[in-house]
Amino acid sequence: MTKPSKPLLRDDAPIRSRPRRQRDPAQPNLPLDPMPARIEPCLALLRAKPPKGDDWAYEIKWDGYRLAVHIEPTGIRILTRSGLDWTHRFPAIKQAAMWLPVGTAILDGEAVVLDEQGRSDFGLLQQSLGGRGGKKMSSDAIFMAFDLLYFDGHDLRNSELDMRRHLLEDLVPAGGEGDIRLSEEIETDGDQLLASACEHNLEGIIAKRRNAPYSSGRLGDWVKIKCVQSESFVIVGYERSTVARAGIGRLLLAARKGKKLVYVGGVGTGFNERSAAELREQMDKLIISKPAVDTGRKRNAVFVRPELVAEIEYRAWTHDGKLRHASYKGLREVQDEAMVYEVE
Repeated sequence: MTKPSKPLLRDDAPIRSRPRRQRDPAQPNLPLDPMPARIEPCLALLRAKPPKGDDWAYEIKWDGYRLAVHIEPTGIRILTRSGLDWTHRFPAIKQAAMWLPVGTAILDGEAVVLDEQGRSDFGLLQQSLGGRGGKKMSSDAIFMAFDLLYFDGHDLRNSELDMRRHLLEDLVPAGGEGDIRLSEEIETDGDQLLASACEHNLEGIIAKRRNAPYSSGRLGDWVKIKCVQSESFVIVGYERSTVARAGIGRLLLAARKGKKLVYVGGVGTGFNERSAAELREQMDKLIISKPAVDTGRKRNAVFVRPELVAEIEYRAWTHDGKLRHASYKGLREVQDEAMVYEVE
């Protein structure tokens, strides 16, 4: 399969660093900062509109799995957001990382599979990995690098974004078509970029503070603005159908409200034969006699333990807190630690 190239929307200063503790003798080439074994990722807050001002940088939002690529003296490690080692599942990305002109580094980015128009497609990525819980290797996935956290013995997390991007762009040049590519910063107004992203049927954009260090967690230095709302919800059951694929008429969904789950409606579109069959197989292992949440009176409903998390697109909410115009996108991996939507 030929991997499509990215279509669409297309300060130089010294690194400051200091030794933090005694050098690990197992890392003889790192004279300054010891290399972290793992870094908790910086996460983006959802906002309705792009922030304004010259202190914000904008990128396209990619729809895939968040990964950290560690280039170490002992080899390459590719870690999921929860810290699992998935190096073996992305052989093409591993090979590309080996060819990067750097001794040690940690790249932050997203593994994606692009469709024929060059848009990231979460469903295609899942299929390439064998579905939720699958064990397949994906040679179709590419890595969109958007941050550099460690570089040749220097921990860059306390450096501002512009500095980190400058070094990243030297390492992964813009316009490349390999298995590791640069998620390019786009010089434009946030509102214009969002409008262009939506016109091209992309998921949305990301805005990042230029002068901010890299902070783990969801603190607001990065924000995401979506064209179509897309969030993760827990599957609590399904309604049977004699005509729908795999007998699934509609999935029953829940969101978090404090420490509890609350019913937020259902979704009956977005399935194909393959995804419906996968869903049915997963849900049939989790059937319970009583619903985990109050779903109201449902005919032909089958209830399941609230363990599966689905990514759902939707247009709006009803006045009574139910999803409107919802469409199923796929199951999230447990290892991806998808944040289940929280209602007010």
